[in-house]
Amino acid sequence: MILELKQLFGAIFEEELIHEIAKVGTLREVPEDYMLIDIGEQIKGIPLMISGAIKIYRENANGDELLLYYLEEGDSCTLTYTLEMNASKSKIRAISELPSKLIMIPLKQMKVWEQQYPSWRNFLFRSYQIRMDELIETLDSLAFDGLEKRLMNYLTEKKRVNGKDELQITHQNIALELHSSRVVISRLLKKLELSGKIQLRRNEILMV
Repeated sequence: MILELKQLFGAIFEEELIHEIAKVGTLREVPEDYMLIDIGEQIKGIPLMISGAIKIYRENANGDELLLYYLEEGDSCTLTYTLEMNASKSKIRAISELPSKLIMIPLKQMKVWEQQYPSWRNFLFRSYQIRMDELIETLDSLAFDGLEKRLMNYLTEKKRVNGKDELQITHQNIALELHSSRVVISRLLKKLELSGKIQLRRNEILMV
């Protein structure tokens, strides 16, 4: 764990802090499509990403999900940490997009390090700014972009996170994440295919 922490955070964190993270953090390796925490579950810690990607969702009263952002290598869910500081139960759902490795940091330890290590405080602040910017982009997309543009942005971001042109996903799953119907999504995907932007395969989309 020490070696991985130094590779990712050696230029950011003090040596002492890296050793403390290794001492109190819990290393976890999870497969693709694994739920790390669900809405309403007890909060025990915040992830520090070593590799992979985690999707962060919110859910409305009807059970519809909204994808807020991805956590990737070197990230932490500091926006959620800020929201949860005075709460005992999670307001978000976290599911792995890829096989992922992460270190779970106890909430109480994060608060101690804020006072003890300037590098940790700066890291939380920068991460919070990034997460907030991503959240604003998500809200702007919902408010101002048409569904076809949102769909293309969704596919482009998924390609970036997965690091490959072939996206293994069903039309129904896309519809759920974009708050639409399978019929509408299938029609728009066909339109994107006719325009030469994608190629449709069985349960797979090839980004051109």
